[in-house]
Amino acid sequence: METAVKKYTFRDFQSDQEVRWCPGCDDYVILRSMQKALPEMGVKKEDVVFISGIGCSSRFPYYMDTYGMHGIHGRATAIASGTKLANPDLSVWVITGDGDAMAIGGNHFIHILRRNIDLNIILFNNEIYGLTKGQFSPTSLVGQKTKSSPYGNIQQPFQPGELAIGAQARFFARIGGNTPKEMTELFIEAEKFNGTSLIEVLQNCVIFNDGCFTQFTDKAVRADKQLFVEHGKPMIFGKDRDKGLILKGLKLEVVTIGENGIKEDDILVHDARDEDPTLHQILARLQYPLVTGIIRKFEDVTLEERMDKLTAEVKANSKFSEADDLFFSGETYEVK
Repeated sequence: METAVKKYTFRDFQSDQEVRWCPGCDDYVILRSMQKALPEMGVKKEDVVFISGIGCSSRFPYYMDTYGMHGIHGRATAIASGTKLANPDLSVWVITGDGDAMAIGGNHFIHILRRNIDLNIILFNNEIYGLTKGQFSPTSLVGQKTKSSPYGNIQQPFQPGELAIGAQARFFARIGGNTPKEMTELFIEAEKFNGTSLIEVLQNCVIFNDGCFTQFTDKAVRADKQLFVEHGKPMIFGKDRDKGLILKGLKLEVVTIGENGIKEDDILVHDARDEDPTLHQILARLQYPLVTGIIRKFEDVTLEERMDKLTAEVKANSKFSEADDLFFSGETYEVK
């Protein structure tokens, strides 16, 4: 008989470690949002694990009063995969950054998404290497001047959502680093999802890349520049809620409700659960408006479920009941 999960508060998940990020960093918002989300997940505190790689974001496990591990650069997803497969009852969270996940950890990142292990990834994207003092990262923009590109970055950036959906991610969400309420809700939804969830947080680095997402996330422009999508609801945005998206051929077009005969019924309804990722990919790439919220949420078979099914089938059809049966089957010989 299962015992009821204790009702926690955010304080139950605060560790005794001094939180050390730069004043004004969005990492504080992400940390508090997670500490507020966990009590709403119905998960036992002793079943929660945070695993990180290297970077400013990767200090996260120290500040959570849960189990955790500060891993090595780019390997958080590999460690988390083993953790979850060894103990499927755990709630496993990967904390990573744009460099940690998509540069040195890029191979692990794409494969954990395609395998669909039941764990959660929070990607802190600030388009810079912050911990090592301001080199360009895989998401830095072309022309961006950094410590390692003083004349401007010449490499095309990854778009995390585009990369993730291309790697068969079943759950992808995006949120601004200055929107704690919505962020908390996304963390809760990610935990409920059966499979790998990825949440990209547009995280401002106040020291080395200040204002990198201001054109989308500043309170003065957010309503007009962001579209927060919700499954089953029309994709409407704008301060006056009069802008929306329609599909014109293979492209999304911004229209104004009330102009040129456009009615609210004409606005495209968001289907996050569609198996076909084509429209999700378009939404992830869109720059105006920038799409936030849960862009893709397709329930699929997890790696654990495939493993369990295969194991059961092999056992059922096996002529061996124990290891000795296998060792002494077929041709054997003795060494004297």
